[in-house]
Amino acid sequence: MLIVFSRAVILFAVVVLVMRLMGKRQFSQLHPYEFVISLMIAELASVPMEDKEIPLLNGIIPIFTLLALHVILSFITLKSQTARAIICGTPSILIENGKIIEKELRHQRYNVNDLLEQLRAKNIPNIADVEYAILETTGDLTVIPRSQKRPLTPDDVQRPTKYEGLPLDLVIDGNINKKNLDKANLSERWLRNILRENNIADLKQVLLVSLDTTGQLYIQPKSGPPYILETGNDSRKDDHS
Repeated sequence: MLIVFSRAVILFAVVVLVMRLMGKRQFSQLHPYEFVISLMIAELASVPMEDKEIPLLNGIIPIFTLLALHVILSFITLKSQTARAIICGTPSILIENGKIIEKELRHQRYNVNDLLEQLRAKNIPNIADVEYAILETTGDLTVIPRSQKRPLTPDDVQRPTKYEGLPLDLVIDGNINKKNLDKANLSERWLRNILRENNIADLKQVLLVSLDTTGQLYIQPKSGPPYILETGNDSRKDDHS
């Protein structure tokens, strides 16, 4: 029993390591060859896990071989546009200038109902609002609405906007993120004083503290409602404006 457990742990660690080295794409974003490699890795790991008579190396070596193949193919597709088209495929235009391209639908084995369903999933119930619909190599549908149907932006009305960067998480589940505190030019003492002023003496009582680029501090205690404080600390905004 201990041997089976050990083999399972080792194979699990190997597969997790290999998948991490392959990148951070979701399965819905994988190219066909990446999807095939992922399936083969899962199969190769399951066989020696189920049969302890099979040496572990018989599963581990092919897994790393597939990883090497993935790295090679990724490098080739990165350097060669022709190879990328052959290995990964090319996007297909299903709607062009508002017109459904029936020939391309048949080529991709896509019917009109599939197209309408995907448009509804993109919050576009009316196909008349679509200028272009492009089926990407990952199988995802990119939709470009007609210019009259796109959301209004500040550029359209020529209005200036303030800089909006990513908020910094200063405390997560009672643990201080010192790296983010340094990035915001703040001290741990300043943070603890702010929390004490709001009747939070122990960091373990805090679920989340987040600071945005306008100086607003979002505090979510583990018990009670969240609240927002104006700290006036907007130095990061000045650095990026």
